[in-house]
Amino acid sequence: MKSTSSPQVRGVDVDSQSRCAHYHLPMDVVAIKMKCCGIYYACKECHDALADHDILVWPRKEWDEKAILCGVCGHELTIREYMQSENSCPACTANFNPGCRNHYHYYFEADMAKHS
Repeated sequence: MKSTSSPQVRGVDVDSQSRCAHYHLPMDVVAIKMKCCGIYYACKECHDALADHDILVWPRKEWDEKAILCGVCGHELTIREYMQSENSCPACTANFNPGCRNHYHYYFEADMAKHS
């Protein structure tokens, strides 16, 4: 059950589980807190459409910051926890879209192969 104190997720046509107009498959339930503004967005395209600034990537030294939100239960994960989650929420076991790893470079400093 989603926490009533979960952070707000911004985006284009965002549903209650953080799916948006750009990514709306059943497993598209992750929102990302943008390094540049500290606001959760459903995706990069939503940020591009609604924010008045460019995205900044999270540097590796900050991968222990809580910056990932499970849209199903509202649990916040660190970037490192998310990358090591094996595509499911550690709190509610909701499945995350494994294809999202193809977009890591938009949000996180390069060299994700190590995931450490």
